[in-house]
Amino acid sequence: MRLGGRLAGAIEVLDDIETRRRPVADALKDWGLSHRFAGSGDRAAIGNIVYDALRMKLSHAYLIDDDSPAALAHAVLLRQWGYTLESMAAALDGDSYAPAPLTPQQQQAFTERRIEDAPLHVQGDIPDWVQASFETAFGEDWLDEAKALANRPTLDLRANTLKANREKVLKALDRAGAQAARIASNGMRIPAGEGASRLPNVTAELSFQKGWFEVQDEGSQIVAELAEPREGDQVLDYCAGGGGKTLAMAAAMGNKGQIHAFDTDRKRLAPIIERLKRAGTHNVQVHDAAKALAPLANKLDLVFVDAPCTGTGTWRRRPDTKWRLNQRNLQERTAQQQEALGEAAAFVRPGGALIYVTCSLLPEENEAQVEAFCRDHPEFSIEPALDSWSRRFKSASLNPHSRDGRTITLTPATTDTDGFFFCRMRRAN
Repeated sequence: MRLGGRLAGAIEVLDDIETRRRPVADALKDWGLSHRFAGSGDRAAIGNIVYDALRMKLSHAYLIDDDSPAALAHAVLLRQWGYTLESMAAALDGDSYAPAPLTPQQQQAFTERRIEDAPLHVQGDIPDWVQASFETAFGEDWLDEAKALANRPTLDLRANTLKANREKVLKALDRAGAQAARIASNGMRIPAGEGASRLPNVTAELSFQKGWFEVQDEGSQIVAELAEPREGDQVLDYCAGGGGKTLAMAAAMGNKGQIHAFDTDRKRLAPIIERLKRAGTHNVQVHDAAKALAPLANKLDLVFVDAPCTGTGTWRRRPDTKWRLNQRNLQERTAQQQEALGEAAAFVRPGGALIYVTCSLLPEENEAQVEAFCRDHPEFSIEPALDSWSRRFKSASLNPHSRDGRTITLTPATTDTDGFFFCRMRRAN
């Protein structure tokens, strides 16, 4: 397919997402199934246009004075893919599959408008009602934090030290361009690429099938490291989901001790079984019923709560969710977080640790939650997370955001990772 066909395909997908209010991954999959003539490179290019358009939806719409799918797709080429109005017109000229060109009014708007004149939430490409929370969380740096969430994410991997060290995996993935991560001890990274470029399918690699590595954002790896599970510990991963952090902690424990991976959502939990087998993990028990945890009350060294959240820290990877989020969703998530923390705390032994993690950047889900929990449960107190960071990642050139050293927040702007909040609370003896 030429550029015009790819652009037209992206417009179709963006229109499908807008009219049917559906996840971007589902819309792209359906488009590919109904357009089987499109090659893998074409599908990747269309996906890139769609994701780039959604990440910068507000600023694109402002500069072109139109928020239609066609306007957003054209804006991607002009603002992110290096085209000018002239070069884009030349590239689309004579292509029978190309969409209608921009109108003279749209071209004039793009030529004359300046993003600096847009409202601040438009410059940051976040919903207007979220701005106040970002200001509370990051102060004067909030706009930089918001803008960083509109960049393309890298492909991050974690070497599974139960089977291979990072150096061995990097050699196996040399042709994929993998590099050692800047922070995570066993992390690796493949750059995001630009324009129509596509990321390699690393899960097709023999080394992946052998269990040498897992696909996992570096931020997710970091919070699992900061939990500091030790060999022989008794651990509960209370909202285990697909098991990424369970696997990371199991490897850190050298397959010794015991991890109980629990989640009430069986669909989310299902992938963990195959992942555990591939990784060669033997110290994990998987539970999907709360009653199975009853014998563990007040007995565990470490309870890890990766709480359900709005996912604002993952907007680089899931930009469609940015525009579906509303205040009711936030209220629902904060209620679920309070419930999860209260339930999980019952399993922490005296002297044990309760870890609270979200992939959110909103203070309502982060600092406010742990402060309220400790007020309601005075037997728990917050331990300075920045001390743990300095001890474990003292040679790292990047540092997380922290308001007072008690909790830390990883962000695309500060640590070049997805957004993650981390807090360790200790139960009194």
